[in-house]
Amino acid sequence: MAKFLITYSGGNQPDSMSEEQRAQVMQAWTAWYTGLGDAVTDFGNPTGASKVVVPGGAVSDGAPGITGYSLISADSLDAATEACRQHPHLDAGGTITIHETWDIG
Repeated sequence: MAKFLITYSGGNQPDSMSEEQRAQVMQAWTAWYTGLGDAVTDFGNPTGASKVVVPGGAVSDGAPGITGYSLISADSLDAATEACRQHPHLDAGGTITIHETWDIG
C-alpha cells in the first residue's frame, strides 16, 4: 500500500469562525478521518508562516498556499483521490492536492 501526502489550500480559516462553527468543522474532519480508519497514517496539522530557499541559498518569505496536510495510505493515486472527494475542506471552499510519496529507505 502506498502513502499519499494530502495538502490543503484555501478555505475558511478557524480564526474567522465562531466557536460553534469551529466545533462543526472539527466534527466533520473527525468523521472523515474515522471513515478512513487505519488508512490515516498522520492526521496532519494546519500550517503557518513559511520561507522559501532557492538554489544558492537565498531565502524569501513563502507565498500563502498550503494551509495544512495529512498522510494516508491507499492502493493507488486514484483510490487516494476518491477518498478525498468528500473531504470537509472542500465544503469550506478549499482545495486538496494528493501527492504520491515513495519510500526510498
